[in-house]
Amino acid sequence: MNMGRITFYEDRNFMGRSWDCMGDCPDMHSYMSRCHSCRVHSGCFMVYDQANYMGNAYFMRRGEYGDYMNMFGWNSWIRSCRMIPMYRGNYRMRIYERDNFGGQMYEFMDDCDNCMDRYRMNGCWSCNVMDGHWLMYEHANYRGRMWYFGPGEYRSFRQMGWGNMHFMSMRRIMDSWY
Repeated sequence: MNMGRITFYEDRNFMGRSWDCMGDCPDMHSYMSRCHSCRVHSGCFMVYDQANYMGNAYFMRRGEYGDYMNMFGWNSWIRSCRMIPMYRGNYRMRIYERDNFGGQMYEFMDDCDNCMDRYRMNGCWSCNVMDGHWLMYEHANYRGRMWYFGPGEYRSFRQMGWGNMHFMSMRRIMDSWY
């Protein structure tokens, strides 16, 4: 089993109090009052600027993030994190033009940098991840806000609290990233 480890620091450049995390944490407030830098020792994580895996999200893999707020353009610090399990195998996801798996369906087994160019699709409003772990982005070429999708059915991005969010590009989280 793959174990991830991320260390959060109160201040920029790995200064101040620190806290080690080796899994999911829905609310970091009980461990530290602020977080301005972090170091991913192993594994991959999604970090969020609100508790309970809400708000802006960013994918982190092994590396040092001495001033992530400036790097990501955030004006708030990390308040929750989720470890992404390592996956080796085939990748498969179906995306749909409408909520509740409606409209045209397309199946992906590899990265797609632009749904509009590849399929003349105006966006993705629901999906079913059959295999693997994926990052989906609001704009083409893996830009803009991102979200993590593990295996499961996602019937309505709107009902998940993402408003009018739809996705225009997606990529697999590969085992080589760990």
